[in-house]
Amino acid sequence: MPSRAQQLLELGQSVWLDFIRRGHLLSGEFDRDVREAGVVGVTSNPTIFQQAISGSTDYDAALTEGIARGLEGEPLFEAVAIEDIRLACDKLKPVYERSQGLDGRVSLEVSPRLARDTAGTIAAARRLHAAVARENVMIKIPATREGLAAITATLAAGVSVNVTLIFTLARYREVMDAWLAGLEQAKPGDIPALRSVASFFVSRVDTKVDGAIERRVATLPPGATERAELESLRGRAAVANARLAYAEFEAVIAGARYRALEKRGAHPQRPLWASTSTKNKAYRDVLYVEELIGPDTVNTLPPATLAAFNDHGRVEPRIRHDLAGARAVFTRLTELGVPVEALIGELEGEGVQAFAKSFDDLLGALETRRRELLAQRGQAR
Repeated sequence: MPSRAQQLLELGQSVWLDFIRRGHLLSGEFDRDVREAGVVGVTSNPTIFQQAISGSTDYDAALTEGIARGLEGEPLFEAVAIEDIRLACDKLKPVYERSQGLDGRVSLEVSPRLARDTAGTIAAARRLHAAVARENVMIKIPATREGLAAITATLAAGVSVNVTLIFTLARYREVMDAWLAGLEQAKPGDIPALRSVASFFVSRVDTKVDGAIERRVATLPPGATERAELESLRGRAAVANARLAYAEFEAVIAGARYRALEKRGAHPQRPLWASTSTKNKAYRDVLYVEELIGPDTVNTLPPATLAAFNDHGRVEPRIRHDLAGARAVFTRLTELGVPVEALIGELEGEGVQAFAKSFDDLLGALETRRRELLAQRGQAR
């Protein structure tokens, strides 16, 4: 019997693994995830690589080789990361071919230090794409204001893009506009091969809004009717935000601008639900999987969430469920003194800072390990 994640494919949703590690790729575990657990793609980010490289000895041989070539800092990280991305791309090539390019994708992110640098992001995206040299790689570009033009330019250059760090509906509309512009500027022969996903972050929205609800409740007198209503709205903003985003997506792909591109071989920019592990233990551990199942979507799951969903998840399309209720969540929170849209708007900057910190931590850990390996060879400096 197919796993639950494999059953999602029948409903039009792909499961990509939000995890990469050299040992996992080489041990056979990743192959089993693809064969049995329903994994048809991989995403990575600075935090994932930071945990993988600093949390294991899997990379010592690769680091030693890079050190011998005189690499350190960011070039050393890129050399190691690119090896992982290539390996994952090669393992997923059959999925890529079988799905005609829809899945079998592996994402590599440009440096978080470039989040506010349009020209630097464009150059890095092209360089990383060429360095990986695999047709099923996707380059991740953050949806900052500076990233929007980079998204357009990178797609126009024939490079598939995973747009990351999307939180607000307003920014998501701008991302879709940047994607369409990139396709419109691409060479006609490149359009059929171009794919893009828009990574819309989920759980961080509830973490942010729930905190604001708690603070608002604390200001109300005991017995106030608003207290109970506010409590009932905990854990509802993230799913509501994602469902409203999906409605925006469906409106765009039904529009004349996309339909014109579709005639030239274009494919939809699928919404990708990111940050889908449940941060609040009071919530169902597969909440952000079950509630966001629907066609033309991707859900990227860390290993624990994938295992939980395959164990006890409910396979049912729910992304279009109660759109009016999703709008009401935003309206009522605002009326009750929780400025939900402004709060979600703060998450982009926080996400950029968090990824930059992970990247700095990663480079620090790499430097420590580099010195240790050099010392072992009697070459410390």
